[in-house]
Amino acid sequence: MVECAPAVWGIGPPDNAAAEPAFAGAATSLEILRFVAEAGRCGQRAALVTITGLTGSSSRPVGTLMGVTEDGCFAGSFSGGCIEAAVVAEAVEAIRDGRPRQVRYGAGSPYIDIRLPCGGGVDLLFQPTPDLDVIRQTVIRLEERQPLAIAQSALGSLHILADAAERLTGWRGETFTSWYAPPLRLVVVGHGAESLALVQLGLASGHLMTLLTPDERLVASGKRLGACTELLSTSDSSPALVADPWSAVVFLFHDHAWEPSLLEQVIAQPWFFIGAMGSRRTHANRLEQLRERGISEEALARITAPLGLIPSARDPMTLALSALAQVVDRYRLVVVTEQE
Repeated sequence: MVECAPAVWGIGPPDNAAAEPAFAGAATSLEILRFVAEAGRCGQRAALVTITGLTGSSSRPVGTLMGVTEDGCFAGSFSGGCIEAAVVAEAVEAIRDGRPRQVRYGAGSPYIDIRLPCGGGVDLLFQPTPDLDVIRQTVIRLEERQPLAIAQSALGSLHILADAAERLTGWRGETFTSWYAPPLRLVVVGHGAESLALVQLGLASGHLMTLLTPDERLVASGKRLGACTELLSTSDSSPALVADPWSAVVFLFHDHAWEPSLLEQVIAQPWFFIGAMGSRRTHANRLEQLRERGISEEALARITAPLGLIPSARDPMTLALSALAQVVDRYRLVVVTEQE
């Protein structure tokens, strides 16, 4: 069986790029595309493999990617280890053959010795020679926080669609279209052990993490962990608080006097999630202060508090885990695509 190789950075990741996954199977779509781009930059051939159809249950959705190099290294996964070795072997063979192919594993597959325990079936499209210019452009767009849609044909063509507004994934005639969102970015604003714990867990999970704190010791710790870190010198609005629809922000202040101006700034931006630590009484006081600043009830309703999926979490790591799970769950709902 081919061993999992670490996903490599492609062409110039941003300074606050998430840490590499612990193993290749945990790579995100962006990391997989970087893997293929980097292989091409190094003069190595790499195949792009995409799930184009499913029957029954599956651990991965339609549109999931894998990248496989000619020497058998790979990034991404399609199951819990049931078919990865077969996919890698098939991709290496496709690279040598130089022609795209479609293969089915599991239920209805001619490979009777490869079965999915769930009883389902998965259809894969192997692109042994994807256009590297297109791959590089997908990497650039996702790093620039732009969603995109990729169109592939069974004959080997690959291009980026001009309009990524439609979140549709599936076959349209002879063309398979798949939609991808920028990776989750989480901005932690606060001080104390909870802030550092959340940054640590977020980085370990492969997310883009930013820490804004008035605590100089936390700034040093955040930088050591690899997070993009900024010192808050005032409770007024911060130029480092810039959102897009794929970013979340969590406030973890014990001294809530830091919050009003920063929250007023945040509420006017397109974060997909705004969370704040504190009890229901604390949140009621927070909302009252924001009402006095003229913030509408509709805008105030965007703030999630109490924070987290685990009620009354008190120790820093549990609270951080609880908050991160809530953010990731909300991101999952934001990036869901429709299947054609």
